[in-house]
Amino acid sequence: MAGHRISPAASPGPGGCVVKTLVVGYGSIGRRHVRLLDEMGCPVAVVSRQSVDSVPCFSNLEEAISCWHPEYVVVANSTSEHRQTLENLIHYKFAGRLLMEKPLFDKVSEPLPHGFSHAAVAYNLRCHPLIIRLRELLTPLVRITTATIYVGSFLPDWRPGTDYRKSCSASKEKGGGVLRDLSHEIDYAMLLFGPWRRLTALGGRLGTLDINSDDGFSLLMETRSAPLVTLHMNYLDKIPKREIRITTDQDSIHVDLIKNTLTTTHEKTSYEVARDDTYLSQHRLMLKGDTQTLCSIKEAMETLITIEAAEKAASSNTWITR
Repeated sequence: MAGHRISPAASPGPGGCVVKTLVVGYGSIGRRHVRLLDEMGCPVAVVSRQSVDSVPCFSNLEEAISCWHPEYVVVANSTSEHRQTLENLIHYKFAGRLLMEKPLFDKVSEPLPHGFSHAAVAYNLRCHPLIIRLRELLTPLVRITTATIYVGSFLPDWRPGTDYRKSCSASKEKGGGVLRDLSHEIDYAMLLFGPWRRLTALGGRLGTLDINSDDGFSLLMETRSAPLVTLHMNYLDKIPKREIRITTDQDSIHVDLIKNTLTTTHEKTSYEVARDDTYLSQHRLMLKGDTQTLCSIKEAMETLITIEAAEKAASSNTWITR
């Protein structure tokens, strides 16, 4: 068994300078971004309706842009607020680096012309060494036959000490639901297997959680590189699971994103990946101006298109073809 370790070190911005950052939103993911950027040595401020004592806090975006003068903005408020935040950043002529938390918006909408120096959407699993290794293994010469992706965990266990019923995940109006919350899997499915040609889906609110968003969905897709891709996601699994199984003409591949292992018919490789590592890698790439690994706004919109196609397929009991 082989072992690998990634250690994303704190990085200054171009030319060795420390980049001034602003995090919009101070929920669980916003707090994580603030903590990590602070650990990386970046001056951090927050836009939040709640009181924040640990870093400078502004009540609105206009004040933050004019007083703090950030070079790097991370949008981490409710998904339903993302588009308005993006419009405001454009209106206030912000021209630095932008990282939008996933999903990009709560629904498909027209693209917005902008003057950001770099822009990406925070599908940080693209920075996971197992996903990076899969991309290396699945070269154009490899013929994929089937792919199965599964992600499931129990929503009330996500944020200890908080009421899951009050979370954005629980609210359809705030952009919650498994299709959007767990859209990492949709993003890397298209990254690994190419865009879908046709898909169908089943799902909705299936369990007994006190929420009004969808808690379970399964997609069946034909993609450019794989004739059969299945993808299941849920809020209901009390035994957390996040796995990818791929068969090719020459091999079988199993990835466990919880145990951080990659198994083929020839070997098993284990990776040491701390919980914050992919987030740190993502910020490091943004600070370097390297967005090749990260998800572009255009790619994130493709994920939204896939989500809405899955919802349409489930509600109409049909296949969606493109």
